[in-house]
Amino acid sequence: MHQLHPEYHQLKISVPKEFENVFTHFYYAKNNSSHPVTKTLLPSYQTIMLFCFGENAFMTTQEQTTVEVNQCIVLGPVRQPIEYTLPAGTSILVANFKDNAFYRFFGQAVISSQGIHPGKLLQDNCFTELWHQISVLPSPEEKVNYILHFCKPYLQDQDEIIRLLSNFADHGLNPIKTIAEQTRQSERNIQLKQKEQFGYSSKELARYTRFLKAIMIIEKELESNKKIEWFSIIDECGYFDQSQLIHDFKHFINISPSQYLKFQKDICRSGSE
Repeated sequence: MHQLHPEYHQLKISVPKEFENVFTHFYYAKNNSSHPVTKTLLPSYQTIMLFCFGENAFMTTQEQTTVEVNQCIVLGPVRQPIEYTLPAGTSILVANFKDNAFYRFFGQAVISSQGIHPGKLLQDNCFTELWHQISVLPSPEEKVNYILHFCKPYLQDQDEIIRLLSNFADHGLNPIKTIAEQTRQSERNIQLKQKEQFGYSSKELARYTRFLKAIMIIEKELESNKKIEWFSIIDECGYFDQSQLIHDFKHFINISPSQYLKFQKDICRSGSE
């Protein structure tokens, strides 16, 4: 049992009804004391997105695997308790996604229609720019509201061409050419529509989508207790070689594939096993 810390503040924040198919809730905690505080994050059986403000936080599994959180990390589904340590003055904001909402929803929303070039958006991990925007907001409620506002365009009806571009999944085909033929429009029109709405090229989107597919395969294999076949993932996702896959892990989430796999194995393992 952890010692009680009266200067430790925590808060559960519910979401408006229109967002209930994306998030179950948000959780906020801040260490207002002068010394580090260690607490337990209970299993949510969902994917979580954790933002850290202040000094780096540390998350440790029951198997003593530890990751250091600088700005943001996405993990899950979380099936085991995770101990987290907050240094003095540090706070965290945790978004709990509903079911497969992170991949269904944020797979497109993270590369948003707000005109942010992926080269800037994805400096440390794929939510760096969002972290910078909410880090200056004083209250947890304002941070949550900003995230919801960031998400809102993806709850609305989308233009048909934008919907086709967002959901294009066949890496063997050129999305611009294919959608142009499908909608009987010129390739130039499709390119202009994509640039107007997304602010980046189909090549840049394909890179992120390829990485997201690799992550989904890894999680599916872990859930089935199967050995991760890295070369199979490289082949299935269209990577040139192993170094290209490693580079994408570093680029998008700032950790190596082996670090990611170790932590995921720990947190995704059922407590009854």
